[in-house]
Amino acid sequence: MSQPASNPSGRSIVAASSQESSVEQRLARQLGLQARSIAATIDLLTGGATVPFIARYRKEATGQLDEIQIGQIKEAHQKLLELDKRREAIIKSIDEQGKLTSDLRRKLDATDSITELEDLYLPYKQKRKTRASVAIERGLEPLANLIMLQREANLERTAQRYVTDAVPGIDEALQGARDILAERISEDADARQRIRNLFEREAIIRSVVKKGKAEEGIKYKDYYDFAEPLRRVPSHRLLAIRRGEAEGFLNVSIGPDEEAAIERLERQFVVRYSSAADCMDQVALAVRDGYKRLLKPSIETEFDNLSKTKADAEAIKIFADNLRQLLLSPPLGPQRVLAIDPGYRTGCKTVCLDAQGNLLADAVLYLFQSEAQKQQAIQIVQKLVVNHAIEAIAIGNGTAGRETEEFIQSLQLGKPIFMVSEQGASVYSASEVAREEFPDRDVTVRGAVSIGRRLMDPLAELVKIDPKSIGVGQYQHDVDQSDLKSSLDTVVESCVNQVGVSLNTASAYLLRYVSGLGPQLAGNIVTYRAQNGPFTSRDQLKKVPRLGPKAFEQCAGFLRIEGAKNPLDNSAVHPERYAVVEQMASDIKSSVIDLVRKAELRQQVKPERYVTDAVGLPTLRDILNELEKPGRDPREQLSVFEYDDRIRSVDDLHEGMVLNGVVTNITAFGAFVDIGVKQDGLVHVSQMANHYVSDPKTVVKVYQKVRVKVLEVDKSRKRIALSMKI
Repeated sequence: MSQPASNPSGRSIVAASSQESSVEQRLARQLGLQARSIAATIDLLTGGATVPFIARYRKEATGQLDEIQIGQIKEAHQKLLELDKRREAIIKSIDEQGKLTSDLRRKLDATDSITELEDLYLPYKQKRKTRASVAIERGLEPLANLIMLQREANLERTAQRYVTDAVPGIDEALQGARDILAERISEDADARQRIRNLFEREAIIRSVVKKGKAEEGIKYKDYYDFAEPLRRVPSHRLLAIRRGEAEGFLNVSIGPDEEAAIERLERQFVVRYSSAADCMDQVALAVRDGYKRLLKPSIETEFDNLSKTKADAEAIKIFADNLRQLLLSPPLGPQRVLAIDPGYRTGCKTVCLDAQGNLLADAVLYLFQSEAQKQQAIQIVQKLVVNHAIEAIAIGNGTAGRETEEFIQSLQLGKPIFMVSEQGASVYSASEVAREEFPDRDVTVRGAVSIGRRLMDPLAELVKIDPKSIGVGQYQHDVDQSDLKSSLDTVVESCVNQVGVSLNTASAYLLRYVSGLGPQLAGNIVTYRAQNGPFTSRDQLKKVPRLGPKAFEQCAGFLRIEGAKNPLDNSAVHPERYAVVEQMASDIKSSVIDLVRKAELRQQVKPERYVTDAVGLPTLRDILNELEKPGRDPREQLSVFEYDDRIRSVDDLHEGMVLNGVVTNITAFGAFVDIGVKQDGLVHVSQMANHYVSDPKTVVKVYQKVRVKVLEVDKSRKRIALSMKI
């Protein structure tokens, strides 16, 4: 095969004798998208454009592909390049062995399946010593060939000719021949595909408890004697089984009915009506041995990996969807906040933040030790609220959260009170980011600051925490960590760019997720801002060290400057299209400022008049929509939520109670809901609606307020069963 040709886009073009299909056409067949859109997307990606930038500002080039489709192209393209690289290596290896036939080359060129590619390569792959290779060294390959033809009427006499010092008898000769045949059968591409198809349709995953581990592994009791079709087992169940296996409590196997598999192989290799019955018997024995000893373990490992990969993908998708909802949850906005990280023995760590999240003051409230300390706490809170013009109060929802909420409510401060998730706050408070922000503050103060900032802007604060610590997924430590990190980083980047970032207030940690920036340029922006004062225009970004034209192109549209002289600098309109807006304003004898302010002027604009080769109607409509509400935050408005006053702990619950709750996590089997008792309850998917629900995400989202009914309380197992069927 010729080497990949170079081209401006950096795409590999495989010039094969029987495969002339371009990368774009192959991806088009795989993804069901237009080859032209794929080609444009790959050109943009290889040219350094980010997924958010392409999705928002290059709609004409891609045919209006969204972020998901662009991400699919990016991933599939990379895999295809890797497959082509592997194909080249395989062809080179077989050719160097002098075994590359035109038929084999055609098959290698024709496939876009890595599995089929490896199947075709398997017989030519260099192996360590096997029973078959030993038999070949002893000169038994011709005998194996004769047996496979199944024509020898007197097999015993034929085998006698292969008896040597290394092969002392007929039985040893036949055994060696069968070893060679067993390996051939296990490496035959068609045979492997037949067994693979059988596994796909009929494989059962089974788990049993290991001897002597029943008591120690009691949490896996549901899987002590478990069997289910592999194609039907849900991801969370498979991951639980695999965790039980990894921890040494379960033995797990995957496979179809053994005799059914062997019968399929016999149909392929045994000549049923041959007069050479002895040869047929030998081939049948080789088939059975080849399946049990070689082929079945190989395909079982393959399906073990495939099922794990599929389960990982489903679990990661659920995690990513939950994270997106969490990051895009409603913000309070720039208000002065008093934030409390509750605690019994060590007190409630309390901070006051200004509207930009800067720390103004901190204190510790002791609410549960003595009446005198409680009275002192009342005075401290009242003083802080007045002195710092507090507009809202945030309380962490962990230990002592409900009691602290009750205390603050009793003060009748006239300020809205919000319960805020503490998940990951302790991770932030001990992190390098927190130490950089508050080098002279205790971790408890940092935790309270994080709680307050989460209320003001969940996205800006949560990007500082490893997404795995936020608590909106399951089995995050069991799935492929590289895939998990890649997926969650993509979600964070997508959310940050969807909302937009205030150039003059954003932290370096938030700026690093803006399209085209990264940690180095984000730090340079913050340093430039500190040395030169607030940015007054997007054009000033070009003065930031190392922020070149490409980075400016990628990031500018996602950065906002409140109060800028040019109102477009506080919008999602990209600077490259400012001239279009200015032309619109000029044509109706208006200014850009008036065009933004007055709807009647915008209604006079006919976008069709401004279509060019570079700017199409999708972009022009986006511009006009943005002019209606420049810089608008796409997130919903935050509303005050209150738990039921009757309950403080699990002991206060009883069946039939109807309560307020907040969705904290969504899984494939339901949703976890915080009802204010420190232990989330589960609404099983069957209890989410009065109709069949296949996907919980279609009914609820993270941080959604819901009404639930208590179905069951199991205090010993700390489980609360809830229903949304009220």
